[in-house]
Amino acid sequence: MKIAVIGANGQLGTDVCRACADRGDEVVPLTHAELEVGNLDSVARALREVDPAVIVNTSAMHHVEDCERRPEQAFVVNGLGARNLAQVAGDLGAVLIHVSTDYVFDGAKRSPYVETDLPRPLNVYGNTKLAGEHFVRSLLPKHFILRTSALYGQSPCRGKGGLNFVDLMLKLGREREEVRVVDDEIVSPTPTVELAGQIARLAHCDGYGTYHATAEGSCSWYAFAREIFRLRKVKARLAVARAGEFPAKVPRPSYSVLENRGLKTAGMNAFRPWEEGLRCYLASTQAAAPWVEERQGISVGEKNMNRSQR
Repeated sequence: MKIAVIGANGQLGTDVCRACADRGDEVVPLTHAELEVGNLDSVARALREVDPAVIVNTSAMHHVEDCERRPEQAFVVNGLGARNLAQVAGDLGAVLIHVSTDYVFDGAKRSPYVETDLPRPLNVYGNTKLAGEHFVRSLLPKHFILRTSALYGQSPCRGKGGLNFVDLMLKLGREREEVRVVDDEIVSPTPTVELAGQIARLAHCDGYGTYHATAEGSCSWYAFAREIFRLRKVKARLAVARAGEFPAKVPRPSYSVLENRGLKTAGMNAFRPWEEGLRCYLASTQAAAPWVEERQGISVGEKNMNRSQR
């Protein structure tokens, strides 16, 4: 089966290409150089030439502060981009797998969100991603919308400076005597390799709809960092950031845990507990960790030290 992957050189897109190819699919990687999601003509031209059976959209404007500063551009990419892909997918008779976010919720529920819970985004990023969801649902019956949370993977996420949360914590743990991390945001840290495997599996199914797709369980960013330090035996002290020490510039949900109810009901849930995913990630990157840091070549600000973005 021919699968076009939008954002193929990104953190998630790289793993999606690999997971689909491992299943024997013909993968056509498409990057910003070949396709501009916010431009309907560009989308139509690129996808009609490929004529895929499935389109996977991993592209997004997902730096939360940038979205707040440039809401029009965020809507073009996250909202109209999803609309353009859904429209062209319909013209081609293709299935669209569209990746969304836990940030469509406000965090007030304080228990895991299920697919039927009412979204209420707190910021521009969440609102534009929700707009993209609405466009996909209204335009294309053959779709999967996958909401995920706190992604990290081996490929660099260019939109967020390159280093994921795990690699950043290890870097700071080597450079500092003490690392301080917020303990007031609860998430489900999800390896991109697991989400990519779930996407590759769904590409061969027809149970269309909206699904939550995250690692099982939840933790605070501090608890996540504590497990990273424990598994890698990092000697630096890890401390909880004081209240107000690292104030968020943009409102974010303090609780954004998702329950994969839809996937479990359909017997398709492929996710493991977040602790297992972290152990596998660290095992796969341990030998390459110094190379990864050198490859990134990026200095990281304080705001990225204590909060992570989707």
